[in-house]
Amino acid sequence: MTDESSNGDCGVGRRGFGRFIETLLAGIPWSERAEETETIQVARPPSGNLRIDNANGRTRVVGEDRSDIEIQLSKAARAESVEQARKLVEAIHVVPTEDAAGDLNLDVEIPGRWNRRGRVDMELRIPRELKVQVTAANGKVCAQGLRDSFRARSSNGPVRIEDVTGDVEIHTSNAKVSCLCTCGHLLARSSNGRIELEDHRGSVDAATSNGTIHCEVEDLGKSGVILSTSNGRIVLDLPEEVDGDVDIRVDNGMIRNSRELDPPSRERSGRVKGTLGRGGTPIRIRASNGTISIR
Repeated sequence: MTDESSNGDCGVGRRGFGRFIETLLAGIPWSERAEETETIQVARPPSGNLRIDNANGRTRVVGEDRSDIEIQLSKAARAESVEQARKLVEAIHVVPTEDAAGDLNLDVEIPGRWNRRGRVDMELRIPRELKVQVTAANGKVCAQGLRDSFRARSSNGPVRIEDVTGDVEIHTSNAKVSCLCTCGHLLARSSNGRIELEDHRGSVDAATSNGTIHCEVEDLGKSGVILSTSNGRIVLDLPEEVDGDVDIRVDNGMIRNSRELDPPSRERSGRVKGTLGRGGTPIRIRASNGTISIR
């Protein structure tokens, strides 16, 4: 009799615990979802400087022949109920402010609690000649068609740049960096991701702590090329005719050089040095653990 009573008590305990779990799961962030789209127009900043801060969501910037800025927003929210998700979507806003210098700041405001989460995917169509800076904590950043400098910093999301004429600076802590058809000084940093640079005209400074680097240069700038990775392969494709001072070093790996250097140089203790053409432009490549190829 005592054993039956004990079993009965355990059964009630399990049912009570199950009800507790059901109540807890009813408030998880992903239980209910709401979405909304919005388009807003903003005047061009007097200074020509545009800064965008989007903490959670994709940000795409497209340069066009236009005089104003069009912002297309895709807002989404999850909450413990449909009503709360809709309220959160309605509370998500992009706040444009102009500072004393005439710079335009676009900040995405997303109110939230532990069981309510929102995100905003932004597409901005802007005048080509604006200087743009994007900060993203969690989302992909894309830019194309710009004719001035572009800077992007993402703590957790890839960055893709295409058809940009102007200096480019990219920092990402955990994602891929990809650039295509760029012209100017290009600086790329990734703490854990590969870097791919194609059809670039100008100088390059690219480094990643854990990933491969592929750099294709069509026209080498005066500041040259500096590439480094602590763990990964590096491939550098140069123009057929180029003037540069080559300095390649690898701690644990191989060096493959298909260019004729003056004086002729073979790998010695993980290092190759020499001159291409008339020299003068620095071409420096470093890898702690990986293969380096120059073609």
